[in-house]
Amino acid sequence: MRVLHTSDWHLGHRLHDQDRNEEHAQFLEWLLGAIETQRADALVVAGDIFDTANPTHAALEQYYRFLMGLRQTCCRHVVIIGGNHDSPGTLNAPREILRFLNIHVTGKAHDHPDDELISLRDRAGRLEGVICAVPFLRDRDIRQAVAGESYAEMEQRLKDGIVRRYRQAATHALPFRELSIPIIATGHLFASGGQLSDATEGSEKPIHIGTLGNIHGDEFPDAFDYIALGHLHRPQKVGGRDHIRYAGSPLPLSFSEFDDRKTVYLVAFSGNRVERVEPLEVPSRRRLVRLRGPLPKLTDALLALEDPAGLKTWVEVRAELEEYDPYFVQKMNELVKGRNLAILKYQVTYPNRAQSLDELMPERTLGELSPEEVFRRKCESEQFNLEGNPDILGAFRELLEEMDSHA
Repeated sequence: MRVLHTSDWHLGHRLHDQDRNEEHAQFLEWLLGAIETQRADALVVAGDIFDTANPTHAALEQYYRFLMGLRQTCCRHVVIIGGNHDSPGTLNAPREILRFLNIHVTGKAHDHPDDELISLRDRAGRLEGVICAVPFLRDRDIRQAVAGESYAEMEQRLKDGIVRRYRQAATHALPFRELSIPIIATGHLFASGGQLSDATEGSEKPIHIGTLGNIHGDEFPDAFDYIALGHLHRPQKVGGRDHIRYAGSPLPLSFSEFDDRKTVYLVAFSGNRVERVEPLEVPSRRRLVRLRGPLPKLTDALLALEDPAGLKTWVEVRAELEEYDPYFVQKMNELVKGRNLAILKYQVTYPNRAQSLDELMPERTLGELSPEEVFRRKCESEQFNLEGNPDILGAFRELLEEMDSHA
């Protein structure tokens, strides 16, 4: 059996207010081709299909066009789980119809873990694999609030809930072990030791209170032959384990990912044994460039950049100036005028000053901040000790989840 593992598409994503629709369309077209070329029997998408809980019409159209395109490929099974960016309601709405197309969607956790167990059958009706389709687990899915519990107790209960959920899934899958077929689990969470993008840029925001989403690789049950994870944008193993992996995002979602190699994984099984996990590199449709240094160095670097034949190159400029220059942005824009380049972000520092003008101002606009970041900044401005009142942060996150689930 051959399985393609991908995640974190973030359809509808905008980078500094620039849409990525063309890039996403090219990725999805490439993915359909890769499924056919690699003769993949199954596709697993491990969450964050959309960038927001209320995806644009264009993002929804891309998603459904891709699912329809799968019918023309050799792929027999599709399993899609919800991530922390996804609205369970949006993903689950067409679930019953999609099931007739052998597309299984788990937008949110079921009341009973055995309902997340998906049987994969070949064209002759024989069982050839099992997937425990565990989606992003929201606090209310795994932890009941207890009055008066401490922050540490709240964290421990949350972690215990995540681990318990996977043990329950493993228990329901164990009867299939004697059939020597692959048993695969999914997840959308943060596993300890994972490498994030820049905290100030990426959308890999904390998805649970404190660090409790951070379960260790050895806390996943041994019953699973492969664990397909989503949430972190860089492809990687968990704790050095070959069978527990993040596929990463197919597009760089921030300038901190400008040099990342983007992949999907082809997982080849022999019986229930993983023969190999092969990374398939996603073609780069648009180049992201991060430049840093004093004005002369930036000028030379911009002039040296080649104009691509395809999509416009996007540039982040981090300038180190001796003194304030009111014409700095104008000078930079003149260097890319009429070229297939665009500078999306400027950051200016003054190394020889005690404190730069940039350091006195926020680096990101309101549109670039997550709701939780806005809430935290408001608490800081009101001199409210949020860290000392974890129940308030927990309540805020529960309200956000409630809003997302009804989006």
